[in-house]
Amino acid sequence: MRVLVIDDSRAIRMILKKTLVGLGAEVVEAGHGAEAMEHLEGGQRFDLALVDWNMPEMNGFEFVKAARADDSYAAMKICMVTTETETTQVVKALEAGANEYIMKPFTKEALQEKLNILGVFA
Repeated sequence: MRVLVIDDSRAIRMILKKTLVGLGAEVVEAGHGAEAMEHLEGGQRFDLALVDWNMPEMNGFEFVKAARADDSYAAMKICMVTTETETTQVVKALEAGANEYIMKPFTKEALQEKLNILGVFA
């Protein structure tokens, strides 16, 4: 299981990485969407991307749209992990191609539940 964690907060990336590594995942980090796209365009493949919404250079919504515009990444599951709690934002992300949505702050159990829903650690 390869996971791309995209968040401009180093602390959030560390929390997510610790949880994911504990589940047996290999984790690659990116500080914003443009950096994440560089990993994808460089030929790296990921089973899952956990994506923050509010980031510099390329935000999470822009990343979702860019990743979903390329069929090469169609199999990659995308879960937004963000403070954006407005229903319209959730709908917008899902319509753009995100598979799931988890709101910060979250618990380890809530994250694991979303991962189970996505079927990435089944």
